[in-house]
Amino acid sequence: MGTPAKITFILPGSGHHPVGGFKVVYEYANGLARRGHQVTVVHPAVLKKDASLVTRSKGWLRYVQRSWDGSYRPSSWFRADPAVRLVWLPSLKERYIPDGEVIVATAWQTAEWVAEYSPAKGRKFYLIQHKETWSGPEERVMNTWSLPLRKIVIAKWLQDIAEQMGETAEYIPNGLDIEAFGMDIPPEDRDGCRVMMLYHEYDWKGSRDGLRALEMVKECQPDLHVTLFGVPSKPSGLPSWIEYFQNPPQRVLRRLYNEAAVFLATSWSEGWGLPASEAMICGAAVVATDIGGHREFAMDVETALLVPPRDPSAMANQVQRLLASPRLRIDLAYRGNRFIQRFTWQRSVDAMERCFFQSVESREAVFDEEMR
Repeated sequence: MGTPAKITFILPGSGHHPVGGFKVVYEYANGLARRGHQVTVVHPAVLKKDASLVTRSKGWLRYVQRSWDGSYRPSSWFRADPAVRLVWLPSLKERYIPDGEVIVATAWQTAEWVAEYSPAKGRKFYLIQHKETWSGPEERVMNTWSLPLRKIVIAKWLQDIAEQMGETAEYIPNGLDIEAFGMDIPPEDRDGCRVMMLYHEYDWKGSRDGLRALEMVKECQPDLHVTLFGVPSKPSGLPSWIEYFQNPPQRVLRRLYNEAAVFLATSWSEGWGLPASEAMICGAAVVATDIGGHREFAMDVETALLVPPRDPSAMANQVQRLLASPRLRIDLAYRGNRFIQRFTWQRSVDAMERCFFQSVESREAVFDEEMR
């Protein structure tokens, strides 16, 4: 579509650990690079504009270390296209940022920087993937939604917030890697008592709620087996019926999703529930909290069973309901799997590219008019 553009994505840090929001950006970078665009993904050692001297000093040491060993790259968990330029910078000061046609902030801290860049860096966009008040002061975070950046949101609940603030935001739902994740084991051929769940140390991810719910299920279902996975080290005190996988590679994660009869998604809030949607692609029946980031693909009784956030009893009841009714579980798994197929990266990259090019072409039209 149009002339290849120089596109820069600004991430809020190093890519060495799996992060859902980073994965989304890398997928866009890959898709746009394969269409001939010159894509750069920036990773800063120091993120905040008002970082303290101590933070800046530690950041400089990180910058030297990761520059030397290349560990800022996502090589251990994501394969970036060789055409994508991954860079590691000491900070997000403008002098380090390449010039281009499009520049995209991907977190509230990066939006503060991008808003102040000169026009040489490109037309300014803000990819909003969450209401990020969990990572900064609410007023400061939400002020970034009013910055003079073109907003793109990944979920309708985020679009609703933008509209309530009087802001316009383009809705482009995430794509999913339908090839990397898929149904290898039919739902009817799975161990009907195996449940899978993401473990995270952030309270708002709801892992404690999920573990409490699974303990309740175990009391009624003695043959329950649970697969837990996540980035942190194995949590202490896990019983023998819970198996933990730390940072499983994609091929292992696909196998684990395919072995699970049920996937339990426990977050209090999500921009987009990536693990639950991946589990759905792989044929697990999903029990998920009734939040905006799950409602993009989880419709109660149709594609998933929804429960109130922070309610272990409700989670336990719905998981137990699926374990006790194989027909319900299998039908739900197939309906969810059919529905989730619509969320492809081709579709999302198409929409993102249109958004960028329309803006670039509009800017060029204005520029041409001014030059006449």
